[in-house]
Amino acid sequence: MIPQEIIRLKRNGAALSAADIDDFIGALARGELAESQIGAFAMAVWFRGMTRDETVALTLAMARSGDTLSWSVIGRPIADKHSTGGVGDNVSLMLAPIAAACGLAVPMISGRGLGHTGGTLDKLESIPGYGITPDAARFRKVVDEVGCAIIGQTGALAPADGKLYAVRDVTATVDSVPLITASILSKKLAAGLETLVLDVKIGNGAFMTSQEEAETLARSLVDVANGAGVKTSALITDMNEPLADAAGNVVELRNCLDFLKGNKAGTRLETIVLAFAVEMLVQSGIAADSTEAEGRARDAIASGRAADVFGRMVHGLGGPVDLLENPDRYLTAAPVQKPVLASSDGWLGACDARAIGMSVIDLGGGRRHPQDKIDHRVGFSDILPLGTRVSKGDRIATVHAVDEVTAEKATADLAASYRIVETAPVLPPVIVTRI
Repeated sequence: MIPQEIIRLKRNGAALSAADIDDFIGALARGELAESQIGAFAMAVWFRGMTRDETVALTLAMARSGDTLSWSVIGRPIADKHSTGGVGDNVSLMLAPIAAACGLAVPMISGRGLGHTGGTLDKLESIPGYGITPDAARFRKVVDEVGCAIIGQTGALAPADGKLYAVRDVTATVDSVPLITASILSKKLAAGLETLVLDVKIGNGAFMTSQEEAETLARSLVDVANGAGVKTSALITDMNEPLADAAGNVVELRNCLDFLKGNKAGTRLETIVLAFAVEMLVQSGIAADSTEAEGRARDAIASGRAADVFGRMVHGLGGPVDLLENPDRYLTAAPVQKPVLASSDGWLGACDARAIGMSVIDLGGGRRHPQDKIDHRVGFSDILPLGTRVSKGDRIATVHAVDEVTAEKATADLAASYRIVETAPVLPPVIVTRI
């Protein structure tokens, strides 16, 4: 294999063979390529794109570049979900235990916050003792005995993705649909999935702001995952406001516990969580249709089985055994809590969800640099949904901060991110379309 020949072929617009892609990614994983060659390959793909077959081959090659997991002895369908990221998006925390309570095995490999969006791992690290990087034996044991485990990616899974992404990040080639597709799916394939559902978000709080962009990525992900043998569907969902009524780490965990106890019925969050549970259960053959699937998911919540699964997962991965019974003992509150008040009468008509995510970072609840430490206590709770009628002086959210100075700034920033209008707004559906 001559790396520059493969780069030349792609630069000139040729479709690469699966063998060429395997050779190139294999050399990348073994450290045999110069960084300039990796960057040149990424740029050639950025300009010339890839066919579906090329993207399938790239995804499979990256998935095979390290360890791959097998769950053949589990005896349950193996399923997972991936989100492109949003504000107040804690869906995975509830979805995994609901799906597990309904009979699926969910070995969920999640990530940290990226930009203005929150990370599932950061939220789970709010729990004392919770280990996001268990050894393989513990990971398997928890999935087998509990039904789900939410952990972080190890360097042994799809290592070629990490090496390629590091170069993409500094060569302006992150926003390539084939490369995004292969990056996301290679880790999922290495995790041994049978089915996958994707949450592709659009709106001012998402990385993709237009439906056209979101549909392009969703179709690529669905086509390539199915082409690689993983039964996959995607929902495009609205991210023009925080999804949960909280944005932060501890506050979103508290929201999760309330949800699993049945206290978030009728919310946008419930709509999304149940929709993805339905997709997972029908795709995996656990339920015959969406009506049966939704009934099973609702029963998992109402009966307390989903909450029990979450509690056992937490304990199995090193957290306290009684988190659900005694959350205040473990989820530390911020020292300053301050209400954000409506500036006038009217309806909450619009908000800047991205700005809210950035405000969480300003409070200390996210990272500006990879090495930054975060304060899990800070964020926003009690966030009212758009379309709510308010009077001047009504609470529209609560700030959780480390001191009065940061609380004052966050209060002003959050208030400025909302627009109060004189007539009730027409809001987009929370689920825009299915692919």
